[in-house]
Amino acid sequence: MTKTALLMIDVQASFPARNYWVESLAEIWRPYQRRLLDLAAEAQIPMVRILHEEPGSATPFDPASGLVRPMAGFEDSAAATFGKRAHNAFTDTGLQRWLHFAGIQRVVISGIRTEQCCETTARVAADLGFGVDFVSEATLTFPMRRAGRVWEADEIRARTELVLEDRFARIVDVDTLEGEWLGNRR
Repeated sequence: MTKTALLMIDVQASFPARNYWVESLAEIWRPYQRRLLDLAAEAQIPMVRILHEEPGSATPFDPASGLVRPMAGFEDSAAATFGKRAHNAFTDTGLQRWLHFAGIQRVVISGIRTEQCCETTARVAADLGFGVDFVSEATLTFPMRRAGRVWEADEIRARTELVLEDRFARIVDVDTLEGEWLGNRR
């Protein structure tokens, strides 16, 4: 089996402090993210935590805010933790080096925001030669407005799946990974 790592991107206390946070969407996402973390632990797949930081910004992403920390309920022990300032988890971190040193060939993408940090990380990972599994149900996003139109979270997620699938990532769900990671062990 290809050596795999779970990337948990930006699952941090900063997001609920943002004005676009929608708790009802988070309530749908949380069980999938939690289940994915639990499955990875059971399958002995390392989880790598990525936290977004904007030092000096006076926003919830400024480390001085005290919110650049794991979101409540997701404080699991990580094999490695990286702070990033770019949208993707590779550009300004040691993630690529860490993955190569650990012999990781495939990354599983989960976290917050589907179309932003999760999607850009998937694209960069694929360009760097990693296999990529994108677990849409374990990613969270929020409605966005452009040119007078509101794009709902489900539309944004569907668009992300469309542009990633068979180009940059394999789109999978938690059930599929459970079968692949645990097989008959349950």
